Amino acid sequence: MNLTGFASPWWFLLLVVVAAVAVGYVLAVRSRRKRTMRFSNLALLERVAPTGRRWTRHVPSALLMVSLLLLTFALAGPTAEQKVPRNRATVMLVMDVSLSMEATDVEPTRLKAAQDAASQFAEGLTPGVNLGLISFAGTATVLVAPTTERDGVTSAIRNLKLAQSTATGEGIFAALQSVESFSAVVGGAQGPPPARIVLMTDGKQTVPQDEYAPRGAFTAATKAKEKDIPVSTISFGTSHGSVEIEGKDVPVQVDDASMREIARLSGGDFYKAATAEELDQVYESLGEQIGYETKDTDASRPWVVLGTLVLFGAAASSLLIGRRLPD
Repeated sequence: MNLTGFASPWWFLLLVVVAAVAVGYVLAVRSRRKRTMRFSNLALLERVAPTGRRWTRHVPSALLMVSLLLLTFALAGPTAEQKVPRNRATVMLVMDVSLSMEATDVEPTRLKAAQDAASQFAEGLTPGVNLGLISFAGTATVLVAPTTERDGVTSAIRNLKLAQSTATGEGIFAALQSVESFSAVVGGAQGPPPARIVLMTDGKQTVPQDEYAPRGAFTAATKAKEKDIPVSTISFGTSHGSVEIEGKDVPVQVDDASMREIARLSGGDFYKAATAEELDQVYESLGEQIGYETKDTDASRPWVVLGTLVLFGAAASSLLIGRRLPD
């Protein structure tokens, strides 16, 4: 039982009562023993008194004490950490659809592997998470606004089309704007739900070339940090990928350094995936992080059950050993 605390620790004051009962029982046993020794024929008593009863007659009372301790523990409200599905959260999935995603270093292509993994991620998210989708190449496009309906997201993922250039910053900015618009509608008394951006790309930003430019990726990541919206980055692909553009074989290496820096600036996490299997694992890990949260939940039930069983044991042993309830 992984205990993290107690909801009502003041119930432990009952331990004083339990201790008083235990002390009273010991004093009663000693008093009765003195009276027996005073008025009994010791020689006759040793012959007729069963020696095995000297300790077994205390079993019911001992079990009763243990039961009281367990039930007191249960009343104090023990809590334990438990993973529970989130009932409110916003996630924007931002996917790179630049021409480099046509590279075949990840079979069958980077884009197809990314589509399969992203679809599984969307379908596996807990129902309380609102998921949106943005694609970006030279510009960014909001394909699906945050929603708990997964069919629209998976359909949009399957229909992604390639385009020229890589404007990573535009993708992040579009995600931030989408989160803000959605939060303004669903905020309510509890405030906006927690949000996160999941950015998957395979190459270096090309529009603009300076990542610190006003619409650059690093500038967008800093803005995300200010809004408390971390960006989890997935650097997808290998160092030996290439695509054919206008009859020429163009190398398209992944840019791990930029993705790591975006994650750092925004307060998110960086992931590296060089194969379809690794990408599946990354999305599975993200699904666990995003879809569930750890909370302190009530853990008193096992203690109540155990205390009750021990109490029944005390009653049963009292009837079997002394043919009466423990005094």
